[in-house]
Amino acid sequence: MTEARSQPLPADGVAALDRAIAILDAFATADRSLSLAEIAARTGLYKSTILRLANSLLRGQLLERLDDGRYRIGPATFRLGALYQRSVVAVDILLPIMRNLAERSWESVAFYVRSGDARTCLYRVESKHPIRYTIREGDLLPLLAGSGGRVLAAFSGQPGEPYETIRKACHYLSIGDRDPETAGVSVPVFGPGRVLLGALTLAGPSTRVDTAFLRRMTPDLLEAAARATRAFGEDASMLEQAARLAGAETVIGLSSP
Repeated sequence: MTEARSQPLPADGVAALDRAIAILDAFATADRSLSLAEIAARTGLYKSTILRLANSLLRGQLLERLDDGRYRIGPATFRLGALYQRSVVAVDILLPIMRNLAERSWESVAFYVRSGDARTCLYRVESKHPIRYTIREGDLLPLLAGSGGRVLAAFSGQPGEPYETIRKACHYLSIGDRDPETAGVSVPVFGPGRVLLGALTLAGPSTRVDTAFLRRMTPDLLEAAARATRAFGEDASMLEQAARLAGAETVIGLSSP
């Protein structure tokens, strides 16, 4: 979407739209405002191009110019975001992603949400194996046991370990934590404003789902959580980085059988 000076650009109208989108995309979740120089550095666009397109974005209230000359995202983006949120149905986002994971792993995939001091299985896709980890949609499970519960607790602000480590790694691998015969790995899924929506879990019998298997599946699970998070309208860079690290390093596992 940036102005690549060494590459051909599309037709003028499309190119202008691409550049305007690049300006909006330059803002990260942590940014309250950006200077013209910061936008130029992040997009690769000339300052003159940014100023020209910014005028259109200002008229559409997609950008605001502050008294000090810096820019911030405008109120029209809030309205568009609210429209998107109302049009999104969680099951339409999560189930295709969960089915893909179950298809690739041949193990059960579940999505848990926090319910007070417990957690509820909201959605589930069953394993293809005849012997499987069986949890039904609607089942209530402990919060502070099992990989899904611990991920929910970690990203709800639970202090101490293993929760500090889970927040850094964005995943948790458990073997025999809640049930001595089950093993699983879980990751968080976020919505707008980095609100925790739930935990995505891949699990199975510990006789088949061992540490090596869970380590192999962790990058895929994190990438799936990143796709879901983006679809819900939130930045997924934290999950994407965790997926890259998990692909190169040992998965953080703090439970033992």
